[in-house]
Amino acid sequence: MSSDSCELLCVDLPQAEKVRARVPGDDDVRPAADRARALADPTRLRIARALQIGGELCVCDLAWVCSSSQNLVSHHARQLRTAGLTASRRDGKLVMYRLTDAGHALLSLLLPDPGLEPAVREG
Repeated sequence: MSSDSCELLCVDLPQAEKVRARVPGDDDVRPAADRARALADPTRLRIARALQIGGELCVCDLAWVCSSSQNLVSHHARQLRTAGLTASRRDGKLVMYRLTDAGHALLSLLLPDPGLEPAVREG
């Protein structure tokens, strides 16, 4: 038997039911799981950190900062946007990305940096 499992079944039913009533279902936690999954990739995590430090950056700048191709950065930035962690806007021929409030919050939990002074956020 695994040392991670109980050796006998002894459910504290009142306590377990109280907890069970407050635990959200799969559909309720799916958006949070998607956001967490989006930052599970090292390239996306680096892009998010660059946006946290630099504020709003175009894909060209992100590619240079992350030492990656524009196509790769564009792909990953789009995935961060789909997860609700970044927002984008077109500025002429440039696509500008910035972290959303959710992106800032989650990134701060994953990569805390007390010396980091985040860029001023708009809107």
